[in-house]
Amino acid sequence: MENDREGWPVANIIAIIWDFDKTLVDGYMQDPIFKYYGVDSRQFWKEVHALPQKYMEEQGVRVNKDSIYLNHFIQYANEGVFEGLNNEMLRKFGSELSFYLGIPEIFEKTRQIIRKNPAYQEYDIKVEHYIVSTGMKEIIAGSSVAEYVDAIWGCELIEKEKDGKSVISEIGYTIDNTSKTRAIFEINKGVPKHPEIDVNSKVPEELRRVRFENMIYIADGPSDIPAFSVVNKNGGATFAVYPKGDLDAFRQVEQMRRDGRIDMYAEADYSEGTTAYMWIENKITQFAEKMRNAEKEKLTSSISGAPRHLED
Repeated sequence: MENDREGWPVANIIAIIWDFDKTLVDGYMQDPIFKYYGVDSRQFWKEVHALPQKYMEEQGVRVNKDSIYLNHFIQYANEGVFEGLNNEMLRKFGSELSFYLGIPEIFEKTRQIIRKNPAYQEYDIKVEHYIVSTGMKEIIAGSSVAEYVDAIWGCELIEKEKDGKSVISEIGYTIDNTSKTRAIFEINKGVPKHPEIDVNSKVPEELRRVRFENMIYIADGPSDIPAFSVVNKNGGATFAVYPKGDLDAFRQVEQMRRDGRIDMYAEADYSEGTTAYMWIENKITQFAEKMRNAEKEKLTSSISGAPRHLED
């Protein structure tokens, strides 16, 4: 939230919030790790998916199904399977990721749609991009999209020295599919730009930096329903994608649309002229027009009529 020349709070930020795996990247961000170490990814994820039941049966302990995979990565690193795996290597693996068509170009193109329109620039309207993922933040930070986004949320790992080398050893920060909603509230209140703000602090709606009604949330499936719901409930827009030719994924997002979980969906191709690109372009233009009209109306209502002489 910025202030205009008269001191009015101006809701001038359009936030596009992206999931990562299967939304921006075709597959999973950890794929380069498995390739480098020669580990069967299907076997690894099979082991991960079995962990919740294993720990419940053996120890009566519940685990977070969204983030237990981090423990398995740390275990593999400590056992030498992922020898020397540290945050620097995670960033390197991020640089090897391949993205869907139109990524990263769409980040700057959407900014330019607003930036090149004088009517929107009069009110200093801006587009910002955020990534909110249950994956590893350092992989995203090392990827080609990092320079185009305003902030990244992801899981973070702590290192320790082992045989003279740094290796991942502890979980520092986790984000799961439910706590993604916390990240959305942090964007809403302006925490990425103003870290001194506590997300739990009470901030009046009219003073929040990014209003929910000016948010677009883009993801690939049911795991993002909590985030979709927060944005939908508060007047924002929601969009899902599916990989080309994947009928099961298509049926999944179609069911989400029927259930009212999302506004629209399309194939994961963000090139100009595609359904995904045009929907996003149209939505940010709608948001910008709404902002412009609201500010014009606010200005008009604040201006009193010109003084005139009293008639005898």
